[in-house]
Amino acid sequence: MGDTDRHATHCNNQRSRILYVMKILLENTDEEHFISIQEIAKELSLYGIASERKSIRSDIENLCIYGLDIAEVKEGRNKYYHLVNREFELAELKLLVDAVQCSKFITVKQSNKLIQKLKCCGSKYQAGRLQRQVYVNGRLKSENEKSFYSVDAIYEAIAQNRKIVFRYFSYNEKKEKIMHHQGDNYIVSPWAMCWDDRNYYMIGHDEESDEIKHFRVDKMLETQIIRARRSGEEAFLRKFGNRSFEQYTEKLFGMYGGEIEQVKLLCPNSLANVIIDRFGKDIRILPNDHDSFTTTVEVAVSELFLGWVMALKKVRILEPESVVDRMKEMLKQQNDFYQ
Repeated sequence: MGDTDRHATHCNNQRSRILYVMKILLENTDEEHFISIQEIAKELSLYGIASERKSIRSDIENLCIYGLDIAEVKEGRNKYYHLVNREFELAELKLLVDAVQCSKFITVKQSNKLIQKLKCCGSKYQAGRLQRQVYVNGRLKSENEKSFYSVDAIYEAIAQNRKIVFRYFSYNEKKEKIMHHQGDNYIVSPWAMCWDDRNYYMIGHDEESDEIKHFRVDKMLETQIIRARRSGEEAFLRKFGNRSFEQYTEKLFGMYGGEIEQVKLLCPNSLANVIIDRFGKDIRILPNDHDSFTTTVEVAVSELFLGWVMALKKVRILEPESVVDRMKEMLKQQNDFYQ
C-alpha cells in the first residue's frame, strides 16, 4: 500500500471515528457499567483507529448534541462515561423476548434469530441477562417456517384491499399433515388478525361458503396476495353488527365460532374473580342470595364455552332456554360416552 492509500485509509478512519465511539458506548456501557477515555481509545485501536483523548471527548460531546443520553461520572481524578437511556429498557427487552419465546406460531429457529436481534438493543452485559431470561424448555413451537411471511402477506392484503389464496392443513393421529379442501386453495378475503392462546388467527370471508371463518396462521401454506378485491362486507355486517373486531373476539372461546347470544349465569360468590377475569369488570353482577350472584354475558356459544362452564362445576346456565338445552344434550353425550 502506497503513502497515498495509507493517508486515504487514515482519513476515512478518522471520519468514521465518531460512529465507532457510539458503537463502543452502545455495546459496553449501561446504567451499571462505565468506560473511560483510555478504554474507548483501546477499543478504537481494535478497529484500526488511532485517537487522542481530546478528539474522543469532542466525539462524545457531538453525540450528546445528536441526542444520545451520555452521562459523565467522576471518580477521583478519573472520568467515566455511560449511556443512560436507550431505545428499550432492560425490562422492556425481557418482555419482548418472553413474547417471542411464548409465541407458538414462530419456529425455534426464528425465535432464536429474533432474540439475537433484540439482544443487540442492549449492552453486552444486558445481553447476557437476556440470555438467561430466554432459556425456557418444553414450550410448543410451530414447525412452519413460512408463518412469518403469511402474517406479512395477510396484513399487506388488508392494506391493499385484496384477497389471498393459501392451502390449509391439520395433523392426523400419525402426526402427518392432512390438507383441507382436498388440497385445493382457499380464496379468502382477510379482514382482521387476532391473537389468542399464543397463536395468530386470521378472520376472513371464505368466498366458496360465503361465511366468516377463522384460520390459524401457522396452519396456512403458500399464502399469496391476488389481484381480486376483497368481498364479504355483507357477511361481516351479519356477523358483527355494530361490534368492533375487539368486541367480537372478546366473546370467543379459543377462536371457536358460534352465534353470539346473551347468556345468563348463576355463579357462586367464590368464582366472582374467575368470571370477571374472563368477561371483564363491565359486566353487571346481581346478588342472588348470600352465597351466589347472577350475571348476563354476551358470548359466542360454542362447545368450548359450554365445556368451560362445565369445568367450573358450580356455574349454571339459566337463560336462554336454547343454550340450556344444548348444555343438557352435551352433558348427556358425555355421560353416554363414559357409560
